[in-house]
Amino acid sequence: MNKKLFLVLVFSFCANFLYAQRNDIVKESTTYEWPKDPLVKEKLDNWQDKKFGMIIHWGLYAVPGIIESWSICSEDWIERDTTISYEDYKKAYWDYSKQFNPTKFNPEQWSAAGKAAGMKYLVFTTKHHDGFAMFDTKQSDFSIAKGPFANNPKADVAKYVFDAFRKDGFMIGAYFSKPDWHSQYYWWQKYATADRNNNYDINKYPWRWNMFKKFTYNQISELMNNYGSIDILWLDGGWVRPLETVNEEVLSWGAPIPKWSQDIDMPKIATMARNAQPGLLMVDRTVHGPYENYQTPEQKIPDTQLDHPWESCMTLGGAWGFVPNDQYKPTGEVIHKLVEIVAKGGSLLLGIGPKPDGTLPEEVTQKLSEIGKWTSKNGQAVYNTRITKNYHDGQTWFTQSKDAKKRFAIYCVKADEAVPSVIKWHNNTPKKGTDIFLLSTGKKVKWQNVGNETILSLPKLEKSAALAFEFIPQ
Repeated sequence: MNKKLFLVLVFSFCANFLYAQRNDIVKESTTYEWPKDPLVKEKLDNWQDKKFGMIIHWGLYAVPGIIESWSICSEDWIERDTTISYEDYKKAYWDYSKQFNPTKFNPEQWSAAGKAAGMKYLVFTTKHHDGFAMFDTKQSDFSIAKGPFANNPKADVAKYVFDAFRKDGFMIGAYFSKPDWHSQYYWWQKYATADRNNNYDINKYPWRWNMFKKFTYNQISELMNNYGSIDILWLDGGWVRPLETVNEEVLSWGAPIPKWSQDIDMPKIATMARNAQPGLLMVDRTVHGPYENYQTPEQKIPDTQLDHPWESCMTLGGAWGFVPNDQYKPTGEVIHKLVEIVAKGGSLLLGIGPKPDGTLPEEVTQKLSEIGKWTSKNGQAVYNTRITKNYHDGQTWFTQSKDAKKRFAIYCVKADEAVPSVIKWHNNTPKKGTDIFLLSTGKKVKWQNVGNETILSLPKLEKSAALAFEFIPQ
């Protein structure tokens, strides 16, 4: 077996194991602090109108089609083939930078697919934990703009991604990993890389950590100043944080915690970023406080309705990035998750991964198109809505317009269930004498109220993942 094929098999083995292990590792925080800046509050309200976004993971990991970054981390839950040394494995991973040449890079295709699905905002991975920049950073040569793709007119990938989505009316979010496992200022080669944290004592080597802080600040500054209007700075790697913010809640998540503070001076970063991008939403994931403007539970939906801004980030398939033969969620399941999330006060950030050539897998564009067939007819019950007190009854979820004058009921049809001829719900009683409309057709439906129960009689309808109704509440 040649070495290249062997390494691909090793990476594939790790990818399959790691995806099974990483679900539900990030939950929503138990505390939330509303922003005070009027421009931030205005943008946050605008973001809450969008409800449905796309997060794109694309980087070195697309080349072998494996989990993003994590296979080069040394923690006891990560499995690697025992016949290759850890150092050789990392080198093989880094060397994918010499092969990553996405000559069919097509951000317009990505944006068109997202728009067709009814998505309204974007979060793009400008740099994941492995440190490989998907933008033309001047702070490092480890980027898409310095390898085989360097002479391509679109080598500054993030610029063209942001431009494409901006032209289609998306809010623009830049994902940025606070840890950088390729940087000698974070993972110093003097020591072994024991886990996800920086691998040297910051108190003993303050100069090195200060260099990392400068490096991080400068890269974020590049993104904030050189790439047009940015609405969201989505910061991942929540273990890079002031030590005093590590509380019992954080410890319960099971991530290894260092003995020193990995403080990168978020107030300084935020000031710089908002000077460049007034009203910028800061999403310092899991670090509750003034720089976590909305919360981001991962691969899960909170059990109950929340009264502050949040989004559930979850994958369309089993992986964040591109993995060959990935298994994608049924369209109906995605729609049901979107409905539940919105009724509970959140937004759905759906993860997709382009192929190493720069195009989306055909299955992804097909799924997004199918989702869009539903959102295009029923979006009024999703977009620009807010929570209502009695938000759930059986298979029916409820939202309301921002002015609270209209209420929406969304009945989620089970995959093995025929479209019902009668739908019933409690509470959320329509105003006497008013009409209830089926959004997909715009037609009135017959209804009656018996006690606290609203009963709808429906005509024969085609199969749909969910039925959305509009009415004036009592």
